[in-house]
Amino acid sequence: MAQFEVYEKGIEIIGKDIKATIDGMGVFKNAALKILSDVGLDNMVFDETHWYSHEKWLEALKIISEQVGPKTLFNIGKSIIDNAVLPPIKNIEDALELMDIAYHMNYRNKYGRRLYDPVKKIMLEGIGHYKYQRAKEGKTKALMICDDPYPCDYNMGIITSFSKKFVKLSTIRHVDHLPCKKNGADSCTYLVKW
Repeated sequence: MAQFEVYEKGIEIIGKDIKATIDGMGVFKNAALKILSDVGLDNMVFDETHWYSHEKWLEALKIISEQVGPKTLFNIGKSIIDNAVLPPIKNIEDALELMDIAYHMNYRNKYGRRLYDPVKKIMLEGIGHYKYQRAKEGKTKALMICDDPYPCDYNMGIITSFSKKFVKLSTIRHVDHLPCKKNGADSCTYLVKW
C-alpha cells in the first residue's frame, strides 16, 4: 500500500496523537495548524476522547512532506511517544515489541471500536503494523518492519523515540538493501541496536 493512503476508509485517530504534528513542527506551530485546518482538521481537541479522520491526517502529513520535508516528518514521528496512548512499557524490548499494540490502541474503526482492546487482547486490522523481530545473533538487536501508510522518515522518528527513551545510546538505521516506501515499496525495515 502506498504511503499517505488509508488502508481502510472510516478509520479515526485519537486527537492526542495529532498533537504530535504541532509538537514536531516546533516553532512552525502556526504552519502546522494551518495545514491541519486546510485538510479539514480544525478546532481540534488534543485529548483521548476526541477522534479525527485518519485519511485527513495522512493528507496533512503528505502536505508537510511536500512543503517542509523529511526532517519534519521525522520530528513528528519522534513526538508521537509523548502524545500517544501507550501500554505499560518497562524497557527497550517492551517498547519495540509493544509498538504495534500501542499503534493500534490509538485508532478506531468506522464502527467506533478501538483497533486494539487491551482488556480482551483483540487486535483489529485496518492500519498496517509495526512488526518486531528479535535478531538471531545477539541479544541487543532487533528489526522493526513497518508496513503502514506512514512515510519512512516518520516511522524512523517513532522507532528512534521509543528506543532512545529506554537506551539513550541505542542506534536506529534504515536497512537500505531491503524495500523502502520512498521507492514505492509497501514497507520499510529498520535495525535497532542497544
